[in-house]
Amino acid sequence: MSLAQTASHNETMQGIGWMVLTGLLFVCVTGIVRHLGSDMPAIEAAFIRYAIGLVMITPVLFRLRPRMPRGRKMAMFAVRGIVHGAAVMLWFYAMARIPIAEVTAIGYTSPIFVTIGAALFLGEKLQARRIAAVLAGFVGALIILRPGFSEISLGQMAQLGAAPLFAASFIFAKKLTRDEDPAFIVYMLSVFCTLTLLPGAIYQWRSPTMEEVFWLSLTAVFATMGHYTLTRAFRAAPITVTQPIGFLQMVWAALLGLLVFGEALDPYVFLGAAVIIGAATYISHREAKVARQQYTPPAPATKL
Repeated sequence: MSLAQTASHNETMQGIGWMVLTGLLFVCVTGIVRHLGSDMPAIEAAFIRYAIGLVMITPVLFRLRPRMPRGRKMAMFAVRGIVHGAAVMLWFYAMARIPIAEVTAIGYTSPIFVTIGAALFLGEKLQARRIAAVLAGFVGALIILRPGFSEISLGQMAQLGAAPLFAASFIFAKKLTRDEDPAFIVYMLSVFCTLTLLPGAIYQWRSPTMEEVFWLSLTAVFATMGHYTLTRAFRAAPITVTQPIGFLQMVWAALLGLLVFGEALDPYVFLGAAVIIGAATYISHREAKVARQQYTPPAPATKL
């Protein structure tokens, strides 16, 4: 096994690990936003979260002392910030109005857009096992949503709109990780999301309470960490490998809704979660197995 092959295998496993941690961090964000409820305008809450995150991560910029991007690269950062800012606003709106499991389940339409986008714009291969894992996870999410499809609420529509926007943001992030530091990518996201959300926040502004500021600060901590770990995952492994692992977040979100907020689970939730866990477990196992097969020499060669 060459050093390059060993490094590639290790990076894939690290990417999966970073993605698992990302899911846990974003579930924490989900719980806090759900706790805050719908009293505060969604765009104001999103703005405060990103403004606090920007203050938190600014010292990192001075430590990194990066060369500020220009031209096309700066435009890419700006477009990503605008797209992601719009998605976050829609997500905050949905999170305050429909159950946690339902928000998360609808969000799993995003990996479908991510997988297609990665193939179209990043040149990643749509291998059969990756397609199967993503589609299985999507089917699991649909199983969970089935009872609610009889009437589409504004919260569901907001989350359905957020999914492709988040997918576009992830594609930008993956492209940027090729030659930018993950911490700097998170910093630029915070900058442009804050600027994107500022006009709407001013228009709908109401003075937040100290308790709301505290919870939004905690949201900023977990979300900023989550974006950093997500960027590390994208840098270490292809999106089509890391995305199915993110399906485990569905299980944690459903448990959070049940145990903390008393959101009842029905048989469809358990069935859908089982499909999602199976998809995530399968892709992890297959990637590890294929990596070993690629880097382990055939039996005759081990005797040389």
